[in-house]
Amino acid sequence: MLEKMIIGRYVPGTSFVHRLDPRSKLLFIFFFIFTVFLANDLLSYSLLLAFTFFAVWLTQIPFRFLFNGLKIVFYLILFTFLMHVAFTKGGEVLFSIGRFHIYEEGLKQGFFISIRFFTLIFMTTLLTLTTSPISVTDGVERLLNPLNALKFPVHELALMMSIALRFIPTLMDETDKIVKAQVARGSDLNTGTLKERFQAVVPLLIPLFINSFKRATDLAVAMEVRGYRGGEGRTRYRQLAWQGRDTLVLLVLFAFSGVLLYLRMKG
Repeated sequence: MLEKMIIGRYVPGTSFVHRLDPRSKLLFIFFFIFTVFLANDLLSYSLLLAFTFFAVWLTQIPFRFLFNGLKIVFYLILFTFLMHVAFTKGGEVLFSIGRFHIYEEGLKQGFFISIRFFTLIFMTTLLTLTTSPISVTDGVERLLNPLNALKFPVHELALMMSIALRFIPTLMDETDKIVKAQVARGSDLNTGTLKERFQAVVPLLIPLFINSFKRATDLAVAMEVRGYRGGEGRTRYRQLAWQGRDTLVLLVLFAFSGVLLYLRMKG
């Protein structure tokens, strides 16, 4: 399952979303996070889901590909839903087994919180799937460029974010290889008590950390050999160009946020 994880991966394409300026996509995600919290009833959450599915359609990335790549995340969302159903009280009792009761408010909150997680994860994943790491770096650096006046290390921060995104898929692939190697040697990670499973995971973590530190050292040496000295005086081969479609995307988001705000105030 780890080899199918798509968080941090980039899928080249020519869709409408792929061709957007990385700055507009970053701003879109930033404001979308606030937009999600404007939804507060079934209608607004339904619109939020429809808006998310429309964004997926614009990327021309198959929904099945997204679903298979985010299965682990869906388990986390399901766990969150069950926790709300089990522990949130309020409203009428819908179902009872002995002392265990399922309340209307618990089911409602679990459903709404799950939709929030779902939309946020999907939208942020679409950002990395449609934007190359170098474009994300350039976008973050350009957006935070005014902070240079305050001596803030904007370039270094953007570079760290880019490297972190770039190495998420690499670490996933590395973990999958180590797991398969341990299984081939007779290790069983899926059975036994909780303590036995934890002990079986330790042999995975040690080589993973060693390989990660080695990879980081190799990257640092490679950057130093190539004369990397930070962002001062650096030029860029790819120039960012803000176009009308970038403005349109943000205007659509603001209009959608206005609709959700109206529904919230009306309700």
